[in-house]
Amino acid sequence: MQHNDLHQARTELAKYRLKRAKIDLSDAEESCIRERYFNENNRAYYSIYHAISAVFALDGKAYKRHGTALAAFNKDYIRTGMFDKSFGRRIVNASEIRHASDYDDFYIASKDEVVKQIELAKDLISEVEK
Repeated sequence: MQHNDLHQARTELAKYRLKRAKIDLSDAEESCIRERYFNENNRAYYSIYHAISAVFALDGKAYKRHGTALAAFNKDYIRTGMFDKSFGRRIVNASEIRHASDYDDFYIASKDEVVKQIELAKDLISEVEK
C-alpha cells in the first residue's frame, strides 16, 4: 500500500471510530434523560474508548484489551503532552466506573457520576477532533 493510500485508510478508520464515539455519547445522553445510570456509564465509557481508538488509528495502532489501550494512550499521548494530563486520571476513572456499573451487583450509579462521564466524553471527542 502506498503512503497516501495508507494515510487515507487510517484517516477513514479514525473518522469511523470518532463517529462511533459520537453515537455512544448520544446514547449516553439519551439514557441520562431516562435515568438509566448503569447504561449511561457504559455508553459514556465506550464513547471515550472509541475516541481513543480513533487516535490510535491515525498512528496505525490497535489494541485488543481495554487496559492495554488505556495504558498506551496515557504513555504515548498524555505523557508526551499531545493531550492534557488531566485526561489521564479521568479516563482511568471512567474505565473503573464502567466496569463497576457493568459487573458489580451492588454498585450504585449516580446522576452526578454520569454527568462527569458524559462531560469527559465530550471533552475528549472535542480534543480528538482538533
